[in-house]
Amino acid sequence: MRSGLVSAASAALVATVAGVGGTLPVVLAAAQAVGATPEQASSWVSGLGLATAVSALILSMRYRMPIITAWSTPGAALIASSSAVPSFHAAVGAFVLAAALILLTAAVRPLARLIERIPGSIAAAMLGGILLRLVVAMIEQVPNQPLLVLSLIVLFLIARHLVPTMASLIVLAAGAALAWSLGLVKPIPPLGVSSLTLALPAWDLATLIGLGVPLYLVTMASQNLPGFAVLRASGYHPPTQPVLAVTGAASLGTAFLGAHTSNLAAISAALCTGPDAHPDPAKRWITGPFYALWWGLIALFGASLVGLFGALPPALLTTVAGTALLGSMAAALGSALGPEKDRLAAAGTLAVTASGVTLLGIGSAFWGLVLGLAVLALERLFRR
Repeated sequence: MRSGLVSAASAALVATVAGVGGTLPVVLAAAQAVGATPEQASSWVSGLGLATAVSALILSMRYRMPIITAWSTPGAALIASSSAVPSFHAAVGAFVLAAALILLTAAVRPLARLIERIPGSIAAAMLGGILLRLVVAMIEQVPNQPLLVLSLIVLFLIARHLVPTMASLIVLAAGAALAWSLGLVKPIPPLGVSSLTLALPAWDLATLIGLGVPLYLVTMASQNLPGFAVLRASGYHPPTQPVLAVTGAASLGTAFLGAHTSNLAAISAALCTGPDAHPDPAKRWITGPFYALWWGLIALFGASLVGLFGALPPALLTTVAGTALLGSMAAALGSALGPEKDRLAAAGTLAVTASGVTLLGIGSAFWGLVLGLAVLALERLFRR
């Protein structure tokens, strides 16, 4: 019994460290993109920690399954790549809308079926376009810090073959050491407990359409649906509507702390649903409380994490984010451009989303989705 508890706690810790270390730079890039202050960014991170801890604890204990949640990394990437958001408070309005749509999906079953009917190639193309911009940003840092960026890219390519789940964390640790040796690290602020900041939403129609709706779609298509698939592949049968209700409610509550959406985890869930977490599948649910404990600590010390990452050079954070998202981008592009019959529509979605173009104040992710669905509908009309 004791060894099972140790393995569950260890699996939950690895999932937490890998998730935070690899993708926190994406969240901080999102906060910077919408003009969040350091205090608002700290509240953002702490809110995400609270949402993840509470939702994982409730779902795992209630349903006796390792139902692992996380922040929406594709959602953070979407926010980071958005250039049309007028203010942090307008972004909060989009977060509230995305959470409300998740709750609506939980309450109205046909809406969930409608989301599932969006062609996978189009959804993947939208995600691929979002991630492409952040990966390209990593390459754009090479002229500024060639030794730092190129060394970390090579290290990532090696580490992903040896310890794939920890590759991004290894890049972060090695990058911090290299940046320190090059004199690029600013003074690190003292350790401190986070304080939560109330963030009132501003209702900007263009931001609601251009950020809120795509945030909901990428969270559903790129996080929740794969998260359910991971659980089912491990032999569990998670209740779809209650899971969406809990994660949607957690997202709505923490949106007023400045945090974007929370959802089912996919990669982190894979670390907590296999035999390494616990030899008995019926007892793997205990990873959930341990996972909640670790994320509770993230919530408690979110300000310190933001301060620590803020001391690191931008080139390092951009490289960590780019390498962390490289595999997801490759998978998204493969899914988007694989089916020949949908390839043109997917390519259009990819091109428009990656362009970063803003029309009528609405960002490129929304227009990429609109174009892709329009091209697909037209092609299917003429195929009849």
